Amino acid sequence: MRFPEIYLASASPRRHEILTQLGIPHEVLRLPPVAGEDEPRLAGESPADYVMRTARDKAHRALAHLADLGRQHLPPRPVLAADTTVILGDEILGKPVDVEDARRMLQRLSGTEHEVRSAVVVADASRMLETVSITKVRFARLSREDIDDYCASGEPMDKAGAYGIQGLAGLFVEHISGSYSGVMGLPVFETGRLLRQFAR
Repeated sequence: MRFPEIYLASASPRRHEILTQLGIPHEVLRLPPVAGEDEPRLAGESPADYVMRTARDKAHRALAHLADLGRQHLPPRPVLAADTTVILGDEILGKPVDVEDARRMLQRLSGTEHEVRSAVVVADASRMLETVSITKVRFARLSREDIDDYCASGEPMDKAGAYGIQGLAGLFVEHISGSYSGVMGLPVFETGRLLRQFAR
């Protein structure tokens, strides 16, 4: 399969790894940092709207950054931006601010089913295409020791919902309905389809 060369507007090693495994040629675009890890949710904004908006915002920031770098004669390529959100009821569980925050999130996810939405946007100066992957994940009931040990591993600290399914937290997952790679941060099927559509 042939895919267009892209700029990946994300510092996530997981997204870079997935694109590399798929053989999608890409260059990681280092964007200027923004204040805070998670963008604030707007008043009245649903979790579904939030994840799509934040992915679009990342794409717009990437395009603006590329325009600023235009004098360096970077080759024109589309940008790929993504956002992954863990949703429990109507609440968005972002990246934990500290270990206690991670513990609280994991306690809330224990023995429950939650939703993971991964929005993907591919854009250039003239058009923008987008898609979203929706996955249901059910956690087993976690003991205090499970949570303490997992937090001690350091894994929860840079991940939405305070867990990464591809790591030790895979031991917590009783059932998944949807995209495993979407929970990791970049849904393979949806991303491939979007890139092929963009290349037409």
